[in-house]
Amino acid sequence: MSTPSYKGVLTNTKSLKSLTKGMQRFVGRSKGKITTRHKGGGHKRRQRLVDFLMEKKNIPFKIVSVEYDPGRSGFIGLAIFKDGEKRYILLPQGVGAGKNLIISETAPLEVGNRLPLKSLGVGTFVYNIELKPNGGAKLVRSAGNFAEIVAKDENYVDLKLPSSEIRRVRETAWASIGTVSNEEKKLMNFGKAGRSRWLGIRPTVRGSAMNPVDHPYGGGEGRSGRGTRRAKSKWGKPTGKGQKTRKPKKYSNRFVISRRKVGKNR
Repeated sequence: MSTPSYKGVLTNTKSLKSLTKGMQRFVGRSKGKITTRHKGGGHKRRQRLVDFLMEKKNIPFKIVSVEYDPGRSGFIGLAIFKDGEKRYILLPQGVGAGKNLIISETAPLEVGNRLPLKSLGVGTFVYNIELKPNGGAKLVRSAGNFAEIVAKDENYVDLKLPSSEIRRVRETAWASIGTVSNEEKKLMNFGKAGRSRWLGIRPTVRGSAMNPVDHPYGGGEGRSGRGTRRAKSKWGKPTGKGQKTRKPKKYSNRFVISRRKVGKNR
C-alpha cells in the first residue's frame, strides 16, 4: 500500500464551513437502477464548493491554505480576494500558501494566473480550460494533468489534451497556467480491496468468468478465450483495442483536429 505524501504540502486539516455542504452520492444509479457499474458504498463526504466559473476578474487574491478535497484528485486552496471574499480554487503544481494570484487579461505569465488563451504563447502548459468563453472550466482538472497549446489560428487555439487528442477552442476562452497539483496521485497503490471500497469502487468481474447469458465472453469448459474476433462490452458494443466508439455525428467533431490514440497506437 502506498499514498502520496501530504506532509509539508497540506496546510489545513479542516475545511471552511461556509464553503462546504452535505451531499448525497447517487453512485452510478438513476431512480434506483444501476446506470454505471462498479460504483457503490464509499465513505461519507462533505462537498467543497470549488469555484470553476472564476468570473471575479482583475481583483488580486492570496492563497492562505492548501487543503485536501475528497471529491477530486488535485489539491484545492482557499483564496481570499482583496475585497474580502473567500473561495476555493483548484491549485496548480508549485503554488502554496502565501502566493498572490490574479484573474485578468493583463495578468503576468506566471503559474496559477488565469488569462484568455489568446494571451498565452505556443508551448504553454494550461489547466482548468473553458470550452466556451465564460462557460466555466471544463477540461483538464485531474491531478498531474495539463494541456499544451500547440497552435493558434483564425480566432481558435489548438490544445493537446492529456488523452493525446488535439482539440480546437475559441481564443477568448480562459485557462489557468500550470499543471494540476498532486502529480504523485498516479503512483498510489491501494494495497487491499477494502481501500477501493472506501472510495466507492466495487469489484470488477471478468467477462470470461461469467455465464453466456451474462456476457458475450461467458461460458466454455474451463478457462477459455473470448471467442470473438473483436473486443466487445457486456452489451455487444465495440470496446478497447483501438476500435472507434465515438458517435459519428457528435456535435463537437468539427473541433477535434486529431483524435486520441488508443490501444496499441498509444
